[in-house]
Amino acid sequence: MDFRPIERTSQTFQQPVTAEQVLEMCRRAFGSDTRIVSAVELGSGMYNNTYRVVLAGQERPVILRVAPEPGRQFRSERELMRNEYASLPYLAVISPLLPRVIAVDWTHEVIGRDWMVQSLLDGVPAPERLGDYPRTLWPGFFRQMGAIARQVHAVRGPHFGPVTGPAYGTWSEAVVASLEDIAADLDGVGLDAADVRKVAAVASHNRAVLDEVTEPRMTLGDFWTLNAMLHSSASEPTITGVFDTDRTWWADPQADWTIRMATAKADEREAFWESYGPLDRSPAAVWRARIYEARHLGAIRLERYRLGKADAVAESYGAMADLLAELS
Repeated sequence: MDFRPIERTSQTFQQPVTAEQVLEMCRRAFGSDTRIVSAVELGSGMYNNTYRVVLAGQERPVILRVAPEPGRQFRSERELMRNEYASLPYLAVISPLLPRVIAVDWTHEVIGRDWMVQSLLDGVPAPERLGDYPRTLWPGFFRQMGAIARQVHAVRGPHFGPVTGPAYGTWSEAVVASLEDIAADLDGVGLDAADVRKVAAVASHNRAVLDEVTEPRMTLGDFWTLNAMLHSSASEPTITGVFDTDRTWWADPQADWTIRMATAKADEREAFWESYGPLDRSPAAVWRARIYEARHLGAIRLERYRLGKADAVAESYGAMADLLAELS
């Protein structure tokens, strides 16, 4: 086997998987006589270990994803791979764009971690391909993103919160619980969580504004350019795939990461709204958006810590202070 892992230190969040473990996972998925030609670890993901695996006798490679071991997972990011798997029936509206699940294993018998084998999506990661097109064509890409988000956000759910739970009866309960989980995670790694707790207190005090949202809708949680595939040779940017849907949530659609990124800059991404539809700009919606931004900032702080970006962690406190001033 041609095995090409990414070299990491023992302090790195993503921990190594051995060639023998990759082989055993593939033999469990495809049979005991399975042989691997190559397994190359991909470096674009920041949470799971991801490998492009070529199997002997099969023309098309597969993708093997291995979740962090349970003890390394944050409370606010618990069992994301299981959440993704449970979300698939609710993402039927975009199923042609999603990778097909070939095998899953939550037993921890082969390796003490969850893992999943998926089909390889056609195309090229959007960050690698979009820049090949003139910027005059970029609005078409963002219109496609808006159409995808609109389809997903139209799906109604049974409760608020992650697809696999905990389940909450009201939107305010889900938001406050999420903020409290992020604060607990920050405590656990020795970071100051006082500002996140202040936001949770504001959200709790103003539950009535949050609870104007009464219908849970599907949100992808992390859908933007990094998690889209583009056609490798089309004359204009054409989305062929969507991946890493592990942060799905039953939520207010305006709390989705996609909406946050679509409103981040006044550039080609403004075409997103042409297919998605207008954003609610009522005073209540604007206030809720500030709470959602605080939640995003808390999650970003944790991710920056996980990636060892100390300066970026420090910067997050100033951004949160500005947001708290707007909420007070």
